[in-house]
Amino acid sequence: MPLFSHRHNSSALPTSTTTNSSYSAKDQKLHKLNSKISLPILLFSLLSIFFGLAGIIFAVNAVRHPSPLPVYRCGRSEDTFRAFYSLSDSRKLRDNVALLDRPKLLGFVGIQTGFGSADLRAALRSTWFPSDPDGLLRLEQATGIAFRFVIGKSKDAKKMAQLEKEIDKYRDFMLIDVQEEYLKLPYKTLAYLKAAFLHFEADYYVKADDDIYLRPDRLATLLAKERSNPLTYIGCMKKGPVITDPKMKWYEKSGHLIGNEYFLHAYGPIYVLSANVVASLAAARNNSLRMFGNEDVTIGSWMLAMNVHHEDNRAICDPRCTSTSIAVWDIPKCSGNTIFVTCPAVTMFLIITCSAVIVFLTFSKNYLDM
Repeated sequence: MPLFSHRHNSSALPTSTTTNSSYSAKDQKLHKLNSKISLPILLFSLLSIFFGLAGIIFAVNAVRHPSPLPVYRCGRSEDTFRAFYSLSDSRKLRDNVALLDRPKLLGFVGIQTGFGSADLRAALRSTWFPSDPDGLLRLEQATGIAFRFVIGKSKDAKKMAQLEKEIDKYRDFMLIDVQEEYLKLPYKTLAYLKAAFLHFEADYYVKADDDIYLRPDRLATLLAKERSNPLTYIGCMKKGPVITDPKMKWYEKSGHLIGNEYFLHAYGPIYVLSANVVASLAAARNNSLRMFGNEDVTIGSWMLAMNVHHEDNRAICDPRCTSTSIAVWDIPKCSGNTIFVTCPAVTMFLIITCSAVIVFLTFSKNYLDM
C-alpha cells in the first residue's frame, strides 16, 4: 500500500466556475445599486440646471426691463390733453412723433386750481400759460416741461358741467378723484403727485398754485441744473411758530406733535420735488402718511422723514418781476393758498404787471438793435 493516500474532495477546493459565478453576482448587485443611486442624482442635476438657467434668464430680463414702482392711487385720474390727442390710435403729433403713454420729461408742473378760480385760469392763459393744445405742446417741446391745471371733483352738478365746457375748450386739465375742499389740500396734493407720476416720467415734479406768474424758460434752467443728491426738495424755505389757537387762520390741529416752532419747509404756492422723492410718495399706501392741517407743513414733514436735501431758492417766490424771477407772487399780503380769496386784485395786478414789463423789455431790446 502506498505510504500516503491522496483523496480528492471536490467540495473542499473551489472551482473556477464557482468563483466566476459568485463575482458575477456581486457585480450585478453593485450595478443595480449604482443604477438606483445615479438615477435620482441625474434627475436632481437636471432640475438644478433647469432652475439655474431659469434664474439667470429672469435676472437678465429684470435688469433689462425693470418693473415700475407700484402706484397706490387715490382714485381715477385723467390727462385731458393726452386724451384729446389720443382719440384715434393712428393720430400723430407734429413732426410725425407718436404720443407716448408716459412721456419722458425734464419736469411736470401741476397748477393747482379750483372751481372758483376760472378768472385766474383765464388770466394765466392770457399771459404765460398757452391757451390752446397746440401751444401747450409747443411749450412742452421747447422747455421739456409739461403744464396742466389740476382739479378735483365737486358734488355740485352745475360746477361739474361748467368744468366740462372749459375742458372741451382748452384740454389743459389733469383730473383727479378727490373732493375740492380747502381743508383737504394735503390729500389733493398727494393725489396729484401720484397721478403725475403715473402719467409722466419726469426728472422733477412741480406743485404750483394758480395765483402765480411763472417763467417756464427760467424754470427749465433751474430744473436742468446738475445736482448730486437724487432726493431734492426745492422751494422758498421758512420756519415759524405753530398756531394752536382754533380761532386763528393757520390753526394746526396736530400742533402738539410738532412743538412750538415748525421745522424747515417750503412755502406752499410753489415747490419742486425730484423724481425719486415722488416715486417714494407714489409707492406709499393710501392713509400711510400723516396729514397735518396745512398742506405745506404736511409736505415738509414727509421731506424730513425721507432725508431729502432742502434747496432754498428765492427766485421762485419773488414779489417783484426782475431779470432773475422764476415765479412771482406776493408773500407778505397773500401767503399760501388764500390769495384768490383775500387778494384777487393783487394777483391780477402782478400777472398784468409782469406781462407788461416783459413786453416793454422785449420791445426796447428790439428797438435798440435796429
